[in-house]
Amino acid sequence: MKFFLISDNVDTQVGMRLAGIEGVVVHEAHEVEAQLRRACQDEQVGVVLMTHKLIGLCPDLVYDLKLNSKRPLIVEIPDRHGEGQISDSITRYVREAIGIRI
Repeated sequence: MKFFLISDNVDTQVGMRLAGIEGVVVHEAHEVEAQLRRACQDEQVGVVLMTHKLIGLCPDLVYDLKLNSKRPLIVEIPDRHGEGQISDSITRYVREAIGIRI
């Protein structure tokens, strides 16, 4: 099982590549959707890392996959500037998945 990165900047891709994680750099919503679907079809990909900005480009697809697919696990990561409210997205995900506020 392997990781796959979908990033919006080269710095993140290079850092992850140094850790042995392959990935792509994309900027448009249709590119994000295409790469995410490609990663979902690859039986070897178990975890998809995505930057906060890219999840914002296609949130409906990402949350649909998180709620209805067993694989891959989609993990939101902050971009190189540290932007993103990861704890807010986790709270929103739990609220949508089981219907309670935490």
